[in-house]
Amino acid sequence: MASRRGQLIDGVLLLDKPEGLSSNHALQRAKRALDARKAGHTGTLDPFATGLLVCCLGRATKLAGQLLDSDKGYLATIQFGVETDSGDLTGSVTAEADSDFPGIDAQALEAILPEFRGDIEQVPPMHSALKRDGKPLYKYARAGIEVERPPRQVTIHRLEVVSHTPREAVIDVVCSKGTYIRTLAQDIGRRLGCGAHLTALRRTRVGPFHVDDAVALDKLQTMDTPQSILISLDDLPADLTQTVFGKKDTL
Repeated sequence: MASRRGQLIDGVLLLDKPEGLSSNHALQRAKRALDARKAGHTGTLDPFATGLLVCCLGRATKLAGQLLDSDKGYLATIQFGVETDSGDLTGSVTAEADSDFPGIDAQALEAILPEFRGDIEQVPPMHSALKRDGKPLYKYARAGIEVERPPRQVTIHRLEVVSHTPREAVIDVVCSKGTYIRTLAQDIGRRLGCGAHLTALRRTRVGPFHVDDAVALDKLQTMDTPQSILISLDDLPADLTQTVFGKKDTL
């Protein structure tokens, strides 16, 4: 049986990834909806996370590396009082605050946030795709093995509290590539002395693109002409395309 190849389509799709799908599964469903032959995304979101997944099709896949290196924005929900081995709600509990833990007041949270703005160092989580001796860290973690990970410098451009209760806060983060929001939540919890983990994560921004302009996957799959919502190469920001394609009149 001949393989299904799809059409040669060039452009960028701003997809609002739903909860429960891996980034690759969301990409493949979008690719089928568009009947596109070639597509790739520009930065993995964990299955529990939602939000902006920039999908590049055809010649636009040449932009993927540039977008992988771009700044990202997130809305992160942090629960105080419980730490997990993965740094998020999918992991096993490794530490809990005392039963009489009153929560964290807003002033205490605001007081420590400046320590996490600007250039900071993060130790990458064991539950990540980073490799050690050619093997992803998450495979060591699944085997109950923890390996040494050198800290890496990342930059937190913005870190602001959107909402707060004693047990939970939603923070707005804009950060450089390579930043782990799970690790940021965990480090904030440790600095507060109570432990913390992510219970929700929504990516709001990738480089010049914003989730407000994205289409939900279920809507994409029911559109009569889904290709009509693609951003053409000519309509992409010039500072994004010139490095890869040169002047716009050569696209």
